[in-house]
Amino acid sequence: MSKDLICLSGCSMAFDDVVVLDNVNLNIKDKEFLTLLGPSGCGKTTTLRIIGGFQTPTSGDIMFDGVRINDVPPHKRTINTVFQKYALFPHLNVYENIAFGLRIPKPGPDGKKVSLPEEEIDRRVMEMLEVVNLKGFEKRRVSQLSGGQQQRVAIARALVNRPKVLLLDEPLGALDLKLRKDMQNELKRIQQAMEITFVYVTHDQEEALAMSDTVVVMDGGRIQQIGTPEDIYNEPQNAFVADFIGESNIIDGIMRSDGVVEIFNRRFACLDKGFDKDEAVDVVIRPEDVDIVPEDQGQLKGTVTNVTFKGMQYDIIVDFYGFKWLIQTTDLSPVGSRIGIKIDPDGIHVMKKSEYSGMFGDYSSYSEEYEEIGDVSIEPDEEESGDEE
Repeated sequence: MSKDLICLSGCSMAFDDVVVLDNVNLNIKDKEFLTLLGPSGCGKTTTLRIIGGFQTPTSGDIMFDGVRINDVPPHKRTINTVFQKYALFPHLNVYENIAFGLRIPKPGPDGKKVSLPEEEIDRRVMEMLEVVNLKGFEKRRVSQLSGGQQQRVAIARALVNRPKVLLLDEPLGALDLKLRKDMQNELKRIQQAMEITFVYVTHDQEEALAMSDTVVVMDGGRIQQIGTPEDIYNEPQNAFVADFIGESNIIDGIMRSDGVVEIFNRRFACLDKGFDKDEAVDVVIRPEDVDIVPEDQGQLKGTVTNVTFKGMQYDIIVDFYGFKWLIQTTDLSPVGSRIGIKIDPDGIHVMKKSEYSGMFGDYSSYSEEYEEIGDVSIEPDEEESGDEE
């Protein structure tokens, strides 16, 4: 097991009495790919900037390899950052962009500044070009590169100084969808090849699940859950995490006993235990965990209100007793049809009630949006004049 390299202990941050980080405790292991995930304003970038030394927490400690670094400036930390805007030097070619930091004299053992030999600079630049798959692009101007190639140059420039940690602040945000997916694999490959810690910030759940060893889900300046991608997706700790990571149907339930939960006055077998008898709970059912069956064979019965074709699947909205569910299936059930559903025990996840209970899970607004888009009788000015909730 890798040791803890970075530890945030009780870190809070406030701007003009507005708290943006609230008592954050986080341990980041050596050689780990950790992602800070959450919506805009959740505190993930502030956390990254505190680690990088660009901001000092209002309270709390930052430990790096056992040493407190609250007051250590960014250039004295063995941490480099790649921002969403790569900030490459347009007047320099690829080689010189990567070599830039190596040409800055550094203090030697006697305190005097020493420049690296040109042979060492060349060896390390060529090594990084190999790592980021840009060998042969040394003399290319950065303006002649694609977005993905520019990002690789920015990563190489950050890694050539051999930091222990690389911070990445939404670096894929400016790329198109296909290139973004390609770069997800590339970033993970680079991290494994370099064997250093990556701390990655994103609001994109797919990026977080695809690349990370550990995902930290944040909201309102607080950590909501820390775990592997599988744990975060399959075992969300509250309704916010369940809703933010993928699609979820979140229903009010009652835990009648260990392994038995009641929703819509019907009892379902589940795998969850340890709740009080008859405790009110939130029940999460992922859209892909619902099986459509004939109406007379269903544990629940409902009416299809909307169907959206998504290529490999249909997104079907089904009304169960006034609560609309999202079901993802390869089988088409037309609008207006009556269906039944079955859910296996491992497809039901029970959570404690939280401050987020009741805020997510009903797809009525989702359904209405699609119905309005598909209804040619609705004039644009009629839509705009309606009251918004």
